[in-house]
Amino acid sequence: MTSASMVEEPGGIVKMRLVIVLSALLPLALSYARDPLAWLYGPRSQSYYMGSLQAGSKYECPAECDCPPTYPIAMFCDGRSLTTMPNVPSHVKYLYLQNNAIKAVPESALDNATSLVWLMLHHNQVTSEGIGPKAFRKLESLERLYLQHNNLSSIPANLPRSLRDLRLNHNRIEKVTGADLEGMDNLTVLYLHDNAITDMSASLKALTSLTLLDISNNKLTKVPNSLPGHLHQLYVESNSIDSLPEGFLGGFPQLQYVRMAHNLLTDKGIPSNTFNVSGLLELDLSFNKLERIPQVSSTLEHLYLQANQIKEFTLGSFCTVVDVTNFSKLRTLRLDGNEISRADIPSDSSLCLRMAAHVEI
Repeated sequence: MTSASMVEEPGGIVKMRLVIVLSALLPLALSYARDPLAWLYGPRSQSYYMGSLQAGSKYECPAECDCPPTYPIAMFCDGRSLTTMPNVPSHVKYLYLQNNAIKAVPESALDNATSLVWLMLHHNQVTSEGIGPKAFRKLESLERLYLQHNNLSSIPANLPRSLRDLRLNHNRIEKVTGADLEGMDNLTVLYLHDNAITDMSASLKALTSLTLLDISNNKLTKVPNSLPGHLHQLYVESNSIDSLPEGFLGGFPQLQYVRMAHNLLTDKGIPSNTFNVSGLLELDLSFNKLERIPQVSSTLEHLYLQANQIKEFTLGSFCTVVDVTNFSKLRTLRLDGNEISRADIPSDSSLCLRMAAHVEI
C-alpha cells in the first residue's frame, strides 16, 4: 500500500515523493514467526529473507550461517569465527565451514546431515581426538571431504566409502595404515602432502580408483609399496627418498606426471630403464644427486633435471635411434644448475631433440 504526496522544496521546486506505508506489512508479521522487516537490520540479506518466505520452515537455516534462497541445499558458515559445529539441517548437501576455529566434530554433529555431498572443514583447528569415531559414518553420499590445514595426527576413522576427493594435507599425520583407507574404492584424489608421514607400507593398495596421489613434503625414505595401478599423477617431492625399486613405474599404464624433486636420489639408486616407460609426459627429478641423465622414453615431453650433479650430456638418454620417425618428443629440458655447459651438447642433438622448444643448460 502506497500514497503519493507533492512536496515543495527550497527554491520552489515541487517533487513527487513516494511514501511507503509500513503498516501494510503487518499482516505478514502475523503470518510468519520472523519479523518481516528483519532483513533491514539483521545479519542476513534481503534475498535470504525473501527465500525464507518462499521456502518456509523446510529450509530453516542456523542463525550463524547463510543459506541462499536460490540454492537452498548449500549452507555457508565459512569465516564466521565458529568454535563449534552448527546444527546442519537434513536437506543440506553442500556445507562450507572453512576458515573458522572449530576444534571438534562430535559423533552427533552430523546426525541429521545424511544428504551431504561436500563437507568443507579446511583451515580450522580440528584434532584427531576431537573427531568422534563415528562422526562421518552416516554420510553415505559424501564425495568431497576437505580437512586440510587442521591439527590432525591421524586419518579419521570410518570415512564414507562414497568419497571421491579426500584432502588431509597440512596436518600432523605421521602414519597411514591399510585400515585407514579400507574399502574406499571410489576415491580418485588423495592429498596427504605437508604432513609428517614416515611410513605408508601398503596402505594405498585398496584404492583401485585413485588417479592423483600427493604425498610431497613428508618424511618418507622410500616410495610406498603397492601403489594403485590407475594413477595418472604421482607427487612425492620433498621427502628423503634415495632409491627406487626395480620396475618402479612398470605397472602404471596411465601414469603421465611424476614429480620427485627435492629428494636424495642418486644414479646408483635408480635401476636402469626406470623412467623409460611409454605414456609418461612429465618427469621432475630436479634437486637430487644425479650425476648422469637417466634414460627416458622418447614420448616424454617435459624433463626437469636442474640442480643435480650431472657432469655429461648423454644423447642416448633421449634417443637410441634417430631417423625420420624415431626421435624424442621432448619439448622442455631443464639442466641448469649442473656441472655442464652448452659446449657439452653434441652437435647432432638437434636431430634427436628436434621438438625441444625450451632447453636450459
